[in-house]
Order: sequence, then structure tokens, then C-alpha cells
Amino acid sequence: MNRYPLRLSELRKAKNLKQSDVADLLKITTRHYQEVEYGKINLSMTMLIKLANFYDVSIDYLVGRTNNPNMNR
Repeated sequence: MNRYPLRLSELRKAKNLKQSDVADLLKITTRHYQEVEYGKINLSMTMLIKLANFYDVSIDYLVGRTNNPNMNR
């Protein structure tokens, strides 16, 4: 199961952000970010790092390789 889109959605909602807020942070369109959360497209490594730093979690957590958000930080 691909947890990547679900984790992005959960983290965004936990901060009470809209998809457009995260899209602005990444300097991409809201539609592009929506497709990321729907699992249709992937983000670049640079964007993953930016989101991991923004949400203060590890990339492994972000992409679903661990359930520990602080692992490998």
C-alpha cells in the first residue's frame, strides 16, 4: 500500500492547511499538488525534503517506510 499520498494529506490537515497552502510552499499549482495527494504523480526529492523539513518529520515517515516520524532524522 502506498502511504505517501495519505501521509501528505494527514500532515497537511493536522496543521489546518489547505492544499493550496502547500502548493504555494512548493511553488507548484494547486492542481499539481492535488494530484500528488491523490497518488497520481510523485514529487521530486527536493520537494520531499522541503516537506519533511516543513512538517518536521523524516522522509522515511513521509513516504511510509516507518511509522516513527523522527526515525533517521
